[in-house]
Amino acid sequence: MSSASRDSKPVLRLAALDADDLAVISAQMQDAVLRLGDITHVKARQQFALLANRFAWDAAGERQRRRTGLHFNRVTSVKTQYIRQDDKAAIIELLAIAFEEGESPSGTVVLTFAGGGAIRLEVECIEASLKDLGPAWATEHQPMHEL
Repeated sequence: MSSASRDSKPVLRLAALDADDLAVISAQMQDAVLRLGDITHVKARQQFALLANRFAWDAAGERQRRRTGLHFNRVTSVKTQYIRQDDKAAIIELLAIAFEEGESPSGTVVLTFAGGGAIRLEVECIEASLKDLGPAWATEHQPMHEL
């Protein structure tokens, strides 16, 4: 497929305001890879964001990745587990995003990474958005999952 035809496909934009919406974002972000340096938490604004190269599961049989931004609002705290934060160039692979309900509508958004790492976002409520930031590019490898 030519580069021009890949570039003409619409970019993905999603919003999540509940756990079902967040599951859709999780499916699209499954197997995204990102650098630790592309994760930020702005405590004063209650925002958490990351940039990732997501595998474009929505690309109908084509093996593509897209640069994607994922943003959460109303984040009251961020905790990490088994993620080394001293190497900003380290690459991690996102496996899933889930919501653990607390006292409604608050709870914890859990980003789970390969190797057992996790980032836990305490949130007042689910308010997330995903946006592709540019054209897709071909990749030779499609992530594989054992059943």
